[in-house]
Amino acid sequence: MPKKPKRPKFEDCIDIIDQEIKKRRNKWNLTALAWMDFDDVSQILRFHIFKKWEMYDPTQPLTPWVNRIISNQIKNLIRNNYGNFTRPCLKCAAAEGFGGCNIYGDQDSKCPLFAKWEKTKKRAHDAKLPLALENHTKEVASMGGDFFDVEVAATKLHKKMKTILKANELQVYELLYIENLEEEEVAKKMGYKTTEKNRQPGYKQIKNIKKSILTKVKKEIDKSGADIF
Repeated sequence: MPKKPKRPKFEDCIDIIDQEIKKRRNKWNLTALAWMDFDDVSQILRFHIFKKWEMYDPTQPLTPWVNRIISNQIKNLIRNNYGNFTRPCLKCAAAEGFGGCNIYGDQDSKCPLFAKWEKTKKRAHDAKLPLALENHTKEVASMGGDFFDVEVAATKLHKKMKTILKANELQVYELLYIENLEEEEVAKKMGYKTTEKNRQPGYKQIKNIKKSILTKVKKEIDKSGADIF
């Protein structure tokens, strides 16, 4: 049995790690957060990789492992510093481009989730983007205690969908809206194909399932309102 290679020291791999971190500089788009630039992000990523170093399997390539950690940590940073304050539309299955909504037409207060966010969290969102939070102590201090947590709402919505959707609908829902896969990737995982020319595999199946999902989501929101969360 071949001897397992010894894990290299973190310090000996720092150049490779820094190179992979630098590749993400153009992907860090939260430049409006005045208290966190990419140099700060780099330090956070570097330290996080260091903490995880004992988990690295030296029989596997280093860069894919490093990149998985970088991707996950960047997602966490965006969620913690921005995502928790954004309007719920950004994580909603019904959201469409250019402020559109598959259920209500526009992303506005006609939706009970948007209306609740507008009342409880919009001020925090507006205050957090242009300047550091410490420059908005008056605005933050005046906010009410009814705080709408988008992450918690999304988790509860996903849980509710498990009781409403059919098995194939739930599988597509989870792949599209939890794992955030592209429709073509979802179609491949589901084994969908197409006979239509110039159409990606599973186009019609995914379209029909999405329509069914959105219909059921709208019906549940209309019935329960924001209390569903």
